[in-house]
Amino acid sequence: MKILVIPDVHLKPWMFDKASELMNNGAADRAVCLMDIPDDWLQGFNIDLYIETYDRAIAFHKAHPDSLWCYGNHDMSYIWHLQETGFSLFALETVNMKFRELEATVNDAEKMAFIHRIDNVIFLHGGLSDSFVNKYAYDADYDDVDAVIKKINSLGARQMWDDASPIWYRPQLEHERLYKSDSLLQVVGHTPEERITKDGNVISCDVFSTYRGGSPIGTQEFPVIDTLSWEVTGIRAVR
Repeated sequence: MKILVIPDVHLKPWMFDKASELMNNGAADRAVCLMDIPDDWLQGFNIDLYIETYDRAIAFHKAHPDSLWCYGNHDMSYIWHLQETGFSLFALETVNMKFRELEATVNDAEKMAFIHRIDNVIFLHGGLSDSFVNKYAYDADYDDVDAVIKKINSLGARQMWDDASPIWYRPQLEHERLYKSDSLLQVVGHTPEERITKDGNVISCDVFSTYRGGSPIGTQEFPVIDTLSWEVTGIRAVR
């Protein structure tokens, strides 16, 4: 299956328009969004932009209802009221209202989670280390990937608001052993990259993030992942 990945959004509503266009043109069979929908440099008071971005996300799911959504640290900071870099108290009520709207549109708890699996590929915001699995999914069969994912998807703020969790962990920097690295591909965002990269069993694709002044850090390409061959193709998002 070919999966179109929508990397970290950070208040770029046009990303959903381009992703929808690609889906309509047959670029992939299904879409997965790595979220971090709210927050961007100097936009904490731009409530209209928050609303517009969520509205485009909602419209995208209505058009492509089998899409999957992976919670990011910026999304959960509003849900759990845990402040971090970029968090806007001014936008708190709006984000929670619009997030509930998105959640109601998706209307399926299995389509919004920390981790999703398609074939032997897992999609998540940060990364899944072996040590995190052993610490928090110890009561699941280690070799039963679905059981491990189900356990982690049930965790709350106490376990997940941690640098080692799948919404915060950065495999590009930490280089710790990853969960089932011999048989699972991880597709992650969270860490800004200049280009889509594949290092071992990790594809990093946060290529839409920007510098403080607004200039892009990365190539602004949507990755298309073949979940059987693990091949990745980047499709440039021309605005």
